[in-house]
Amino acid sequence: MSLLHHGVPRGAFAELSCFRAEFYACLAGRRDALFELGDALLCSDGPVKTLVELSLEVEHRRGHGALYGALNRGSVDVTRLRRALAGLPLPRTVQGRLVLAVDVSNWLRPDANTSPQRLFCHTYGRGRNSAQMVPGWPYSFVAALESGRTSWTAVLDVLRLRPWDDAIAVTAGQVREVFQRLYVAGQWQIGDPPVLIVVDAGYDVTRLAFLLADLPVELLGRMRSDRVLFFPPPPQPGGKRGRKPRHGAGFVFEDPSTHPVPSRTTVSDTTRYGQALATAWNRLHPLLTRRSAWAGHLAQLPVIEGTVIRLQVDHLRGDRNPKPIWLWWSATGASAADVDRLWQAFLRRFDLEHTFRMLKQTLGWTTPKLREPAAADRWTWLVITAHTQLRLARPLVEDLRRPWERPARQGRLTPARVRRGFRRLHGKTPQPASAPKLTTAGPGRPPGMKNKHRARQRAVGKQNSPDLARDKTG
Repeated sequence: MSLLHHGVPRGAFAELSCFRAEFYACLAGRRDALFELGDALLCSDGPVKTLVELSLEVEHRRGHGALYGALNRGSVDVTRLRRALAGLPLPRTVQGRLVLAVDVSNWLRPDANTSPQRLFCHTYGRGRNSAQMVPGWPYSFVAALESGRTSWTAVLDVLRLRPWDDAIAVTAGQVREVFQRLYVAGQWQIGDPPVLIVVDAGYDVTRLAFLLADLPVELLGRMRSDRVLFFPPPPQPGGKRGRKPRHGAGFVFEDPSTHPVPSRTTVSDTTRYGQALATAWNRLHPLLTRRSAWAGHLAQLPVIEGTVIRLQVDHLRGDRNPKPIWLWWSATGASAADVDRLWQAFLRRFDLEHTFRMLKQTLGWTTPKLREPAAADRWTWLVITAHTQLRLARPLVEDLRRPWERPARQGRLTPARVRRGFRRLHGKTPQPASAPKLTTAGPGRPPGMKNKHRARQRAVGKQNSPDLARDKTG
């Protein structure tokens, strides 16, 4: 009996089946164990609490030793897997524009003193002003955003930031490679709208715009409320001699007296935030200095102009008097439609936070206590592949809700509910992994013998330390 008789869309099932086969082809070393580990992750009932419990799932036909051996000694063809992710159907806006979000999520490892290449990661506590720095592995994600209210994103790439990396330069290179893969896959063609890249306040959006100026992309990022930007200088009067100034009047975000008449003003009614007032000022640029990220820039410091958008809403959840949000767009001459499109696209960036919560709390991304960064990278790609299969299975699974849960509308299943029904779909999908071979357990360490090969202590986040220098070269 065909799949159509069961109410399963043939095209969506074929897309999922092809991706599973391609994912298996991307696994080079210990591919069967890695593939079954990913299936156990998809079909497990409930959140992943410990990694070894996945070996007890029916889909994982090997022992727990094979599970850890696959993560520690296996290999994944990441280049091919990235191309496969770029070739999948991606969400777009009504205008057919691709919107990509870039953000960092931390895998905290405060007690892993023997794990190399850790950094001090900025984390937030439960109380106000309770931010702290915790050692861990920061991972940079790039995902395609959907246009409506949803908790789904299409993760396209992930990259672990190392202690010696320039975070902005590495992010720019990551975005450049993602765009090149999208172009090769036919996701973007000449004549299409520029790809919109959305980042949060932790990124230097102006430097990103400078590094990606040769690509057909637009940068949109939030700026802190204490920033000061500058307008272009006024034209010099005739006959005046001397060097022309590079900066005009200052624009202080917190000082309304420095704000001239905006170039655009829009008012919109929203269901969650009340009335949204967006005002835009054209051709504003920051004052760059030869320090920090621009210390090695030998040429004259550039003037990076863009559009500043101030977004003020009536209320947020738990806040009746919210502060305005300041955005910077890498293009100039924004129309009223552009202003509304941009601030709405920025609000969609928070959908990536739902993806991080799904990866950590349900799929157990940061659950394993792995020592080596390479093993953490393999597990990260397995989790991303599992999330991608859930996204492809959205129209294929039924809503297996609990008695106390509300029924989900058609096409509005959350990632957790899709995972709940994936096991029923799993048996119909391709199973390329071969059956395990019968083996006997090794002798292990003799009783009474101590471990003579102690792991070396590793420094945290110190770029010039000898340990990190050896890690980088070796």
